[in-house]
Amino acid sequence: MSQDDRLRMQDPREQYPKPPFPAQPQAAPGLAARMHPRPDHGEESYRGSGKLVGRKALITGADSGIGRAAAIAFAREGADVAIGYLPSEQSDAREVIALIEAEGRKAIALPGDIKDDAFCQDLVAKAVEGLGGLDILVNNAGKQVSRPDIGAIDSEQFDQTLKTNLYAMFWITQAAKPHLRPGAAVINTASVQAYEPSENLLDYATTKAGIVAFTKALAKQLIKSGVRANVVAPGPFWTALQPSGGQTQEKVQHFGEQSQFGRPGQPVEIAPVYVLLASQEASFITGEVYGVTGGAGIA
Repeated sequence: MSQDDRLRMQDPREQYPKPPFPAQPQAAPGLAARMHPRPDHGEESYRGSGKLVGRKALITGADSGIGRAAAIAFAREGADVAIGYLPSEQSDAREVIALIEAEGRKAIALPGDIKDDAFCQDLVAKAVEGLGGLDILVNNAGKQVSRPDIGAIDSEQFDQTLKTNLYAMFWITQAAKPHLRPGAAVINTASVQAYEPSENLLDYATTKAGIVAFTKALAKQLIKSGVRANVVAPGPFWTALQPSGGQTQEKVQHFGEQSQFGRPGQPVEIAPVYVLLASQEASFITGEVYGVTGGAGIA
């Protein structure tokens, strides 16, 4: 979809593909390039307007999905961007790096596993060194595995989900805090699952509720230094997380059908919220949860 097509006044229910979608199993963590239909991260459809000129951003989980859409939008708004991702996601990440550089912005690729505390420290250090500072931190990387019952969740999965979704956010934010100047922003990605947990996402929903509480407390600390912290809580978005184990294939085929729009959101549709919260336009916004859920009405 082109920039003009996306911004043209139209019925939002019909703007993007609706289910049913084909079954499309992938090994975790999944690649956007293998999805059908391919998600719109804003590659051709996001238009910037200079909201983040000169800012320096670090985004985790930025090879695909919501993180990729935020990275593209930030670059088109004038920011330099460092992206974190797993080494197995390198092919998607290369595309993001190219898109950032195409805007004349600096792009820093930082592959690694955020379940490791030492890597999280290194991630922040390399981002600060490569970018020459840090103004925006987006903790977006997440792990989601669908299980029908608590008995089907073993300790390894529970540990990996908490490490990816909660521990890493803590480690990265803790490492980033000394570098955040007045006017900087932290944005953490939670989920509608924090408020309306699905029975098959027990461990994932638990972490997303934790992200909300963490960020509300963090915001009270950081504002004392002139730094804001907020949460974005997405609903059903068409990302690689879903077909790579985040949902059953049956649910993938009907993904987003239950939203008020009858379809899932596309990552580009949530990118402007990240831009708002990262920019000085959100100068009186902290400790808030922005729901982008397709009509669920949470937060």
